Formats: sequence, C-alpha cells, structure tokens
Amino acid sequence: MTLLLFVGGLAALVAGASLLVRGASLLALRLGLSPLVVGLTVVAFGTSAPEMAVSTGAVLTGQGGLAIGNAVGSNTFNVLFILGLAALVTPLAVHRQVIRREAPIMIGGAVLLIVLSLDGTLGLFDALLLLGPLVAYTMFLLRRSRAEPAAGGRDEFTEALPAAASGRWDARLPGQVGLIVTGLVLLVLGSEGLVHAAVSLARALGLSEVVIGLTIVAAGTSLPEVAASVMASLKGERDIAVGNVVGSCVFNLFGVVGLSALVASLGTGAALPVPLDVSRFDLWVMLAALVACLPVFLTGREIARWEGGLFLAYYVAYTAYLVLAAQRHAGVQAFGDAMLGFVLPLTIVTLGVTMVWRPGRRP
Repeated sequence: MTLLLFVGGLAALVAGASLLVRGASLLALRLGLSPLVVGLTVVAFGTSAPEMAVSTGAVLTGQGGLAIGNAVGSNTFNVLFILGLAALVTPLAVHRQVIRREAPIMIGGAVLLIVLSLDGTLGLFDALLLLGPLVAYTMFLLRRSRAEPAAGGRDEFTEALPAAASGRWDARLPGQVGLIVTGLVLLVLGSEGLVHAAVSLARALGLSEVVIGLTIVAAGTSLPEVAASVMASLKGERDIAVGNVVGSCVFNLFGVVGLSALVASLGTGAALPVPLDVSRFDLWVMLAALVACLPVFLTGREIARWEGGLFLAYYVAYTAYLVLAAQRHAGVQAFGDAMLGFVLPLTIVTLGVTMVWRPGRRP
C-alpha cells in the first residue's frame, strides 16, 4: 500500500508539473513575455514545482527534515546525476549567460543557505532573505523582457509552443487557466501522497526522514528535470539541458527552501529545523558539486563525457555514504572525511587545470 501511494503520488506530481508548465508558459506568452524569459522563469520554476509541493507539504505535516532534505538532495541530484547522465548521452554545451549570471547566482544561493543554517534553524527573517533575491531576479528578467520584446531564446518548452498554440483548446484563455488549475490540484494531491508514503517507507526501512528526502524523494521530485534534460540532450539541444538544471537549482535554493521556511514560521509558528547532519555534510556536498560546475562549464564551455561520468560516480559515492551513515557503519566517518577533504577538492583543482590547457576550447 505504501509503495502504491508513493508511485501514485509521484505520478501525480510529474503530471501536475507538466500541465502547470504548459498552461503557464502559453499564458505568459499571451501576456507578451519573451520566450527567453518564459524559459528562465515559468519552465525552470515549473519543473521545480514537485520539490516545492513536497517540501511545503512536509512542513505542514511536521516533517521538517524531509522538507530540507528534499530541497538539498534535489540540487545534488540535479547537478551530479542529471548533468552527468545527459553528458554521457552527448557532450553538453553551456550558454555564455549561464556562466556569467545563473551559475554565480546558484553558487551564491548555496553559500547564503549554509550561512543561514549555521544556527540550526531557518526562521522568518531567513525565509525573506532567500525569497527576496528570487523576487528581484524574476523582476529583473521581466523588465528585460519588456525592454527587449524581440529577444530570442530557446528552452525545452519553447520548441513545442507553435504546435501547442495552434491547438483548438489550449490556445484560448479558459484552456490555459484550466491547465494551470488542474496542474496545481495534481501537485497538491501528489505531494500529500508522496510525503505520507515517504514517512512510512522511512519507518519501515529504519531510515531517517532526512535520508529518504535526500535520496528517494529528491530523485522522484526531480523527474521533470531528468526528462527535460535527457530529452534535450537526445535531440541535440545541448545548451537547454544545462540551462534547465541550473535554473531549477536556483529556484530550489531560493524558492523551495525559502517558501518552506516561510510556511514553517507563519503556518506552524516555529522555525524550520535544519538537521545537524545536513548542515555539517549534505549542504557542503551540494556546494562542492555546484562549485565544481564552474571549471566544468569553463573548459571549452561544455560538459564532456568524462566529466559527466565523474559527476555520476560522485553521486553513487554520495548515495553510498548516506546508506552507510544510516546503518551506522564503522567506516562512514573516514568515507565522508575523504570525500570532503580530499576527493572533491582534488577534482576541482584538476578541472581548473584542464580549463587552462584544454585544447580546442572555445573563446
């Protein structure tokens, strides 16, 4: 029964996110927003809607560890697993704008979250500090869209817009609103089912809610990103795969965590707790993965297959650490120290060296 509830909730989340992105994107274009802005806001935010729904739902049911674990785990999964898998399909191109603006914002958001988590909680003030930059960033994009209405841009949804816009029902306002409402309803129902199933699964396996959030739930709620990035890679749209992941990571850091902390402060009257293991290890693993993106992005402005394989290997090692820690294995401390103190820094240095001498890099 628990497994059925988990699968059903996950299916509802994926379907709800798809309908929400479709309806909101068509409505945004109807209102005059450029395709580029639609891709950076509606599409990137929409693919993170499952994380938002699950994390806020977990907060309202008193599962704060699951909420923060889902957000942090999703970012680690996005970078290490999704980019790694997509790069194995074909080397991924990285748009110059992602290197200059979105990647620094993503890394800055991770640093800010670590600093705010030092006291072990995320309160109302912390929530506003996270949500504020997201609002400012969205307003910047909207102003840019109005200043440059003819600006071009591609995203994984824009490619399908001409066919969708010529449809008989979703080209009209009632159809677009219906898609949005249906998507939101499915997100709410799916998040409730997934949270209840995840908590039951954690208890049955003897794992903490944080570990379940960092692994199973994080991977499940990231399925829209998996589908978008891998399909973009298969179609040869290599820059779209990277842009989708980076945009979703930005929204997870500022939007999902910020909204969860806000709901906890206003809805439950208590700050959102940050588990000690998350603040001491998982947040730092996430930051290391995000920082590793910079030299990877800069080495010829692409993610090569060997770099994608390296990312996947790191995700396997990270998951193995979580399993060992959950079982209180004797070697877990040495394993974690080796990863944070030696392997990850060595990889970042190696990638930095390849950035300097790598032949054939693009200017």
